[in-house]
Amino acid sequence: MSSRRSGTTVSRIKTGSFERKLSLTRAGLFAGTRMASHMATNWWGSKDRREARRRAMLSNQARFLVEELGRLKGSVVKIGQVMALYGEHFLPEEVTEALHTLEDQTTSLAWPSIERVLTEELGAGRLAELEIDPEPIGAASLGQVHRAVRRRDGLELVLKVQYPGVADAVDSDLNAVAQLLKVARLVNFGPEFDDWLEEVRDMMHREVDYRLEARTTEKFRAMLASDPRFIVPRVLPEYSSRQVIASTYEHGHSVASPEVRALPLHRRSALGRAALELFFRELFVWGEIQTDPNFGNYRIRIAGEAGEDPGHDRIVLLDFGAVQSYSDAFLAPVIQMIRASYEQDLEAVIDGGVKLRFMSPEWPREVLETFGRVCMSVLEPLARDRGQWPAHAVNARGEYRWKQSDLPSRVARDAARSAISRYFRVPPKEFVFLNRKLIGVYTFIAVLQAEFNGEDLLRRYLYSESQAPDIASTTQSTKA
Repeated sequence: MSSRRSGTTVSRIKTGSFERKLSLTRAGLFAGTRMASHMATNWWGSKDRREARRRAMLSNQARFLVEELGRLKGSVVKIGQVMALYGEHFLPEEVTEALHTLEDQTTSLAWPSIERVLTEELGAGRLAELEIDPEPIGAASLGQVHRAVRRRDGLELVLKVQYPGVADAVDSDLNAVAQLLKVARLVNFGPEFDDWLEEVRDMMHREVDYRLEARTTEKFRAMLASDPRFIVPRVLPEYSSRQVIASTYEHGHSVASPEVRALPLHRRSALGRAALELFFRELFVWGEIQTDPNFGNYRIRIAGEAGEDPGHDRIVLLDFGAVQSYSDAFLAPVIQMIRASYEQDLEAVIDGGVKLRFMSPEWPREVLETFGRVCMSVLEPLARDRGQWPAHAVNARGEYRWKQSDLPSRVARDAARSAISRYFRVPPKEFVFLNRKLIGVYTFIAVLQAEFNGEDLLRRYLYSESQAPDIASTTQSTKA
């Protein structure tokens, strides 16, 4: 039953407020001194050379701090990872690049420490009902996962066990990391950064609330129960608690595995369509979105394999700790921008951006229009007018080639080349997380190397049949 993993093991994780603050403060002061020394001496040479030295120093500074964060583990590492994903609007590029190197998959907590948590949370009697593999199948910054078998009936399950003390350290860890960034002169504090920091705080508290995650998992399982394309594990409340989530073990292959790559194109495309439709359902119907794009949260169960239903390849959905609920007040202008992009209504796109507060009616008209067109280009795979698709993004059947299109990179380049950067405002925190989810969905489909047109799916969720615009009059030309 054991699924062995490589990596080191530690006997405990520092979660005491004093020892963690001391480590972070010491690192911050050292980094701040290094930066001050650099600023005092970096006066000579051309402007370009001074800038190159400044960026090199910033990169070294960030790498040093990331090494310190990695040694502490626990929520500090998770905070660093969240900042890497969502902090590009607040942190220098060198800092986010360094934060992306945080690796939490190689160190696990030794079994005696995990066993103590399980005994305290579940009781010796419940624990005796299970045969638990002491070797974890996955280890992350906040906890680790162990496979188990229920002795009486052979049911396979997994136990997600939170590291002791992690939940209590979230606030002090986040405050300490923010202070470290400030002391090291890697970020400028202000109202927008503070607002974003509070969103990270709320996200972290949701991630360590295992009872909330268990309820959310069951909610999504119920919502997707009638859709054969998806599998959501069943939570076992009798083995779950404040620090433990027990759920059925759901096997599957990673999205990038050779087994999935070997599937015929039409089956990979069907999986891609399923992922896109799930996102539309989250956005347009439920208003609740799983915002973590980590591919570790997904598995592919191949039809006909190991006795599986031969009718459908299925996506296994794991880890519902990062689900966010969105208000109608926020979603209304987002959906307005999507609908306007679909209908090629530039004015309505701009109006939606103004309502979301990252565009301003005072901007020059040229900047507003450029920004609006960049926003509209994000919907390229879902467009009615396929004549705008680049030739390399279309196959011989007129279908969109998600991987070959390289859409995210092209959108980023267009934004960088325009005058947007001089006027761009930090978007609302809700939009940052939603944007990351969309990029995650597009990347998921690209990794599958799927080829399909998503216009019909978007159209279905944007309109009722009576509201849908007449596509017969819309150009459907393609470039072969």
